[in-house]
Amino acid sequence: MSTFLIVLQIVSALALIGIVMSQATKSEGLSGTIGGKAESAFQGKPGFEEKLSEITKWAAVFFIVTSALVAYLVK
Repeated sequence: MSTFLIVLQIVSALALIGIVMSQATKSEGLSGTIGGKAESAFQGKPGFEEKLSEITKWAAVFFIVTSALVAYLVK
């Protein structure tokens, strides 16, 4: 059981890294603070970034849960 949880944690960590690296940066310094939202609205499909953000959120929650389980069960 502990080996399965550790493998699941490693897979979720690699998935989270891949998802975060595939996202486009939303702000590039000071210019992103002033007009970053308007510029990013014209890039790519209009719902892709929101979907990717939602997937990232759930991948992070899954990673935190598996990390907590590994820390609690594997001693």
